[in-house]
Amino acid sequence: MAYGKGMGGMSANMQNLMKQAQKMQEEMQETEKLLDEWEIVGTAGGEAVVVYMNAKKKIDGIEIDKEVIDPEDSEMLEDLVLAAILDGYKKADEVYQEKMSKFGVGGPGGLGGLGGLL
Repeated sequence: MAYGKGMGGMSANMQNLMKQAQKMQEEMQETEKLLDEWEIVGTAGGEAVVVYMNAKKKIDGIEIDKEVIDPEDSEMLEDLVLAAILDGYKKADEVYQEKMSKFGVGGPGGLGGLGGLL
């Protein structure tokens, strides 16, 4: 039985495929780090509520303008906070999709590179 050269009989095509997969995995790890550091700003009420998060939707902080704090109307403030978070999530999804689509990842919590093979 004849085997190809290198890597215990692995064919040149298989070796090349493995190198490509390793390179893609390294690129994906670099992109994941970039997404951890990317600052997303979600806003609501004309920036009365501002939410800071990364492109993986990890919220780092919230700022609330004192003008929108009304003890008699907490529901309005709750709605503004939720709207700012959702605005940030939408922006984070766009960044995540743009940066990770080349790896076959649909969104945060997706399958991983190469359809989950890595």
